[in-house]
Amino acid sequence: MRMFTSSEARDDLDSLLEIAQRDGEVGIRHKDGKSYKIQPLELKGSPLDVGSVKIDITAEEIVQIVREGRGDFGS
Repeated sequence: MRMFTSSEARDDLDSLLEIAQRDGEVGIRHKDGKSYKIQPLELKGSPLDVGSVKIDITAEEIVQIVREGRGDFGS
């Protein structure tokens, strides 16, 4: 694991995060002697994933609402 001082990490955070992404982790050593590990998170699924909503409406009603919103009253 590649180690950085806290000053190095602060000065070039973008590079530190790129290395963490590539190598899986990086370490940061603070001047007081404490050490920390930075790892990329593995997110499960897309942040755009949303749960379903139960409503009492038919597909035909949804189509009608969309058409009205578009100003398409002819169909």
